[in-house]
Amino acid sequence: MADVPGLRLPDQMAERARDIEEGRAEAAVPRDASTVVLLRDAVGGIEVYMLRRVTSMPSAAGAYVFPGGSVDVRDGDSTVGWSGPSPTEWGAAFGAGETLARELVCAAVRETFEESGVLLAGPTPDTIAGDISGDDWEADRLALLDRSLSLAALLDKRGLVLRGDLMRPWAHWITPVIEARRYDTRFFVAALPAGQRTRDVSTESDRVAWVRPREAVEAARRGEMALLPPTMVTLTELAAYDSVAAVLAAGRGVRPRLPETRVTGDGVYLILPPELDGHVPGARP
Repeated sequence: MADVPGLRLPDQMAERARDIEEGRAEAAVPRDASTVVLLRDAVGGIEVYMLRRVTSMPSAAGAYVFPGGSVDVRDGDSTVGWSGPSPTEWGAAFGAGETLARELVCAAVRETFEESGVLLAGPTPDTIAGDISGDDWEADRLALLDRSLSLAALLDKRGLVLRGDLMRPWAHWITPVIEARRYDTRFFVAALPAGQRTRDVSTESDRVAWVRPREAVEAARRGEMALLPPTMVTLTELAAYDSVAAVLAAGRGVRPRLPETRVTGDGVYLILPPELDGHVPGARP
């Protein structure tokens, strides 16, 4: 048996991995995507908003994830009302050009509204939209989902500006090359805006919950909660903070992380980040 540290991946992935390694197949081009880690203060520490993806999803089925998704072509609309760091500043934080940075920030705000009912926007650069749980707002959310309404059009209709200053850059993960569906995902952190509340609205999830980062990590280690490695790393990092303000003030440097896979005669292994060594069920130390 090969002595490979990491997580042995399902047998059905082995053939594709070997085809890519030996040049018989090409790795999929990753799609740009944004993920937002919504945070709130609670007694004894912070909580994070998570969704459990339905088992019928083509990727990460049954896993707990943060709100997020792929960039839409209209997310780069330069007419979006904007406050906070400029696209150039976001680009510097995430290693992206100005156009992509604008798309990533807009996708982060749009996906958060689509999947949690929370809108990181306000009437002015220093105010936040209040209660947006009414039927008219739900109609706008559904219009975003079916792409009959763009984020720029929604903000213009409502007289709002995007509040990019409510978010901070946190991480950058790229899906391993052996996956058929790949994403180049930037992770943002943001506080749940005062006066707003999350709602169980995502059609891609069958459960939503506010969880303490440390408790989620411990549940995953016991095999009781499915987490993808980037999610588990993020929760492990957040467990070190005792308030949302401390998370937002962290001032992290972000670098791209592409988990390595290794093909052996014994199977295909995902080489885990050092933070997860010995902490993922089924992984070899």
